[in-house]
Amino acid sequence: MKALVIHEFGGPEVLGLEEMPTPTPAAGEVRVRVAAAIVARTKDVAARAGKPPFAPQIPELPHILGAEHAGVVDEVGPGVDPGLTGKRVSVSAVLSCGECRACGAGREEACASFKLIGVHRYGSYAEYCTAPVQNVRLLPDDLDFVEAAAMAANGPVARAQLDAGGVGPNSTVLVVGAAGALGSTVAALAAYRGAQVIGVDRLAAKPGCLAALPLAVAIDGDSPDLAQQIRSAGGDWGIDCIVDNLGLPSLWDAYRDSVADMGRIIVSGAVSHAPISMHLLPFYLHSQSLIGVRTGNRRQMDAFWRDVTDGFRLPTAMMHGVSWEAAADAHRSVETGTSLGQAVLLIGA
Repeated sequence: MKALVIHEFGGPEVLGLEEMPTPTPAAGEVRVRVAAAIVARTKDVAARAGKPPFAPQIPELPHILGAEHAGVVDEVGPGVDPGLTGKRVSVSAVLSCGECRACGAGREEACASFKLIGVHRYGSYAEYCTAPVQNVRLLPDDLDFVEAAAMAANGPVARAQLDAGGVGPNSTVLVVGAAGALGSTVAALAAYRGAQVIGVDRLAAKPGCLAALPLAVAIDGDSPDLAQQIRSAGGDWGIDCIVDNLGLPSLWDAYRDSVADMGRIIVSGAVSHAPISMHLLPFYLHSQSLIGVRTGNRRQMDAFWRDVTDGFRLPTAMMHGVSWEAAADAHRSVETGTSLGQAVLLIGA
């Protein structure tokens, strides 16, 4: 099979198309003829550059990157229903042991042996990729592979974030980095739940980047009066849930005082790794919570795909399919922060 392979860590130019052995599904696995694979900021772009947290976990080079994806099952391993052959599916990248305390509690995202397709084993930047059968979900007939891959990557974690934040009708939600792959999914899903959504991103640097999202308010994250704008958007009560996928100290300082009583801050990213200034007093005086969400578990994955069955869709402007021959350009776009929504590689195109 053809695959995008890295033989060393480095810039986007280390990605190269070459022939690799076609994988065979093991017991309990399926093999998918990959049609679309997402470009993930941390799992793909940072790992390719040799950066933590995932580059040090790649067992050896050469390696095939590629996490969540979508395509058609073309072969099943022992113990798997042969009726899956020929089915259109999305594929989660999360690999869990099924035996530890976290897995026993249905919290696979906290598995003691947590691994990922595309990091700990060959991934989906290839014509074929194998995965445990429990990682695949059948696709609605009207869902194309680009949107399916984007949803597989961001939908379950977005649902996990909103569940942790207690977001529902009449909630006010602030999404930091709302033009990003995960941020745009969180914003769209929060609005689908009936929440009022405030989006923050670099509007002057990326004009129109939030135009496709169902936002009540869009705020420029580079505004000198950012904190004041956030407070104003939150109204007298404040903001019930803040979803922060960036973890930048300047943004934390801007939104921290706008959290409502009983409000929750959900964090799923720390792009700068810089420490933030935290004072514990407001948390207990105002019954507030700070919650880390790593990714979605299988229960949340199932719940998200029920949302999709019930009609949830991503704004088309927040998904971009590009030929896998332009993978280096896609990586550069994500790396420099100029990408909008989710970049998706069209495998074989």
